[in-house]
Amino acid sequence: MTDTSLADLDRQHLIHPVSNFRAHERRGPTILASGHGAWLRDDQGRELLDAFSGLWCVNTGYGQESIVAAATEQMRRLPYATGYFSFSSEPAIELAARLVELAPASLRHVYFTMGGSDAVDAALRYIGYYNNSRGQPQRDQFISLQRGYHGSSSVGAGLTALPVFHRHFNLPQPNQHYLPSPYAYRSPVGADPQALIAASVADLRSKVAELGADRVAAFFCEPIQGSGGVVVPPKGWLKAMADACRKLGILFVVDEVITGFGRTGPLFACAAEDVEPDMMTVAKGLTAGYAPMGALMMSDAIYQSIADGAGPDIAVGHGQTYSAHPVSAAIGLEVLRLYHEGGLLANGVAQTPLFERGLRALLDHPLVGDARGRGLLGALELVADKGSKRQFDPALRLHERITAAAYENRLIFRAFGDNILGFAPALCYTADEFAIMFERLKNTLDQVLEQPDVRRAMA
Repeated sequence: MTDTSLADLDRQHLIHPVSNFRAHERRGPTILASGHGAWLRDDQGRELLDAFSGLWCVNTGYGQESIVAAATEQMRRLPYATGYFSFSSEPAIELAARLVELAPASLRHVYFTMGGSDAVDAALRYIGYYNNSRGQPQRDQFISLQRGYHGSSSVGAGLTALPVFHRHFNLPQPNQHYLPSPYAYRSPVGADPQALIAASVADLRSKVAELGADRVAAFFCEPIQGSGGVVVPPKGWLKAMADACRKLGILFVVDEVITGFGRTGPLFACAAEDVEPDMMTVAKGLTAGYAPMGALMMSDAIYQSIADGAGPDIAVGHGQTYSAHPVSAAIGLEVLRLYHEGGLLANGVAQTPLFERGLRALLDHPLVGDARGRGLLGALELVADKGSKRQFDPALRLHERITAAAYENRLIFRAFGDNILGFAPALCYTADEFAIMFERLKNTLDQVLEQPDVRRAMA
């Protein structure tokens, strides 16, 4: 099969996630052929430095032979085991126990999913069951953040507060509500950390009062908002929101699908502020993208209420065929070993100052209005005018120009539609690779800056 025919077959048959179908038909796919460490190779033989870990997920880097070996061994031994009818498998049991050991102390039970979206979906379903079980069916209102991302399931995408995930999908639902994002660069209260924290807590209290304190089920948030533009709340924000939820009597659900597994420094971002949520969703770095898997972790109080609500005979009617898949679980165990015994968490922490300095240095570039991040999760925000923070006209499609120029410079990262550039380098990055990344990134920005219509837009 030729490369041309592969591209044609892709155009004709393969639906790509979060894409414009007509634009993809015109453009065609970029076909990736192989990867090793922080590097990818496309089908034309071009070597590309991946500064986004696939989709925030390949935290270990590509081609880790021990992960391949763990998957191969498990496939030979037992390629599938259902979790229905009380069946289980050794790797699934061990992975659940290991996650409970490593996660915040409040989280004692694990439900495995195929990824982050259905982990959020499971959270919503179990929360409904929990409240019905304890005689509070009126608690059916959910609160999340503007610019938040909580997957694209039929209901969970309503917690996501990005317009493209709502348009023509009949979302959000009437019981889904949003608070302002703690977005320091563009917040009306300014960038002062304490003012931002106080504003978020006040917004939460106000929204709960508006909806009725006895009607709100839960507040969902990311420790750092990923797909909303890598919005980094001030330190202490997560703890303050958790404490506010406790006082208001609503569940506090943390979405660590992106921030988990070393992305922000500790294994989980919650650990940095000693936050113990009622529920936590994870995925991505759980298997480092080597196989599909996510998880919902919940407190013992929620678990016991659901169990009591079901009674001695009736099954809790939530499940999927591939929940607790043994091959994915075996991969997850090896990935966790690499984070700790393999030194990947330590390397990520050691390399973070290089990453932070590289981002901050680009604040001198004419296109860059803001640089932000935590751990190996960061962003640059591009503006047409630094003083006013004026954004570029969307008609300029600057993000597409940036993406194209970066690819020509053999660099992959994410350019969001509002001209925020997202970065999530793998935890295996070396100092030399960071030097290459920032050299190529600066070249990319310089080349786009020289385009005449970009210059005119900044005048």
